[in-house]
Order: sequence, then structure tokens, then C-alpha cells
Amino acid sequence: MKRLLTALLTAAVITLTAGCGETAAETRRTEVSRVYLAGSFFNKTEAANIEYAENILSEKGLEYFSLMRHDADAPHGTTEWAQKIFEMDCEEIDKADVVVALYYGNVSDNGTAWECGYASSHGIPVVLVHIHDTGGSNLMMHCSSTTDITLEQLADYDFKTMPVYEYQGKMY
Repeated sequence: MKRLLTALLTAAVITLTAGCGETAAETRRTEVSRVYLAGSFFNKTEAANIEYAENILSEKGLEYFSLMRHDADAPHGTTEWAQKIFEMDCEEIDKADVVVALYYGNVSDNGTAWECGYASSHGIPVVLVHIHDTGGSNLMMHCSSTTDITLEQLADYDFKTMPVYEYQGKMY
């Protein structure tokens, strides 16, 4: 019985990690109309990057949810506000066809990382958009994402075929 359980668990792990680090250029066919835009907006540069991504998504005719444009109806920073933001994020990710995450490498916002993990665990594809190369990146982010592109590549990214591109940097 122990061997059977070990074999089943091993097969499950292999199945779950099969896509991580593959180099084959594959595509995922899906109808994308609603995007959850994840990313921090704690300073002017981050907010400008969110706005840039919002403009690209709009130009592509995609409906998107950007937390930067929404807030909870509760005093900012309170437990009630945090709970409402959390529930709003979960609800909006669940409604999305894809998550587009602006990613700053190992210095990224942990809320963005959580949103990517949540989406991945619910079968929602994640397009990881690299803002700049910080010299390293988190393997969990790459293995939970569908593809890795740069902010410049977002403008030309085909959300109908969802091509897969492998991250070329160092993961640790």
C-alpha cells in the first residue's frame, strides 16, 4: 500500500511540475475577454507601469480589473478594509480568464505573488510581465505562470493563442 501511495504521489508531482522550465513554444487556445491586472502601485513608477498595462489591455479590447482603480468602502488600513480588499481580489480573479502580473523579480510585492499563486491554483493562466531584470527571480512565480514576457512584449502579446515563452534569467 505504501508503494502504491508513493507511486501515485510521485506521478502527481511530475504532472504538476511538467510545464516548469520547458523550452517548447506551445500555445494555449482560450477565449480571453476579462483580465485581472496584478501589480504593485506603491510609487509613481509602479503606478505608471500599471497605467501603461491598462492602456495596452484597453487597446486590445480586453475588459480588465485593476485594483489601483478600486478601493474598499471602509477606513483605509483597518481589518475591515483589508478583508474587503481580499474578498474583492478573490472575486475578481475568479471572474478573470487570465491574470496579467507586473513582476519586479525578487523585489516584487508579495500581494502580487499571492494573486498569481491563487490564480494558478484555480486553473487561471498567469502572464508574468517582467518590468526589469533584478538579477534573479523566484522559481515559484515562473512555475505557476503560463508565460514570461517583458512589459514591451505585452503590447504585441496574442491573448487568443496565449503563446508560451520561457524565462531566460536566473531563478532562485
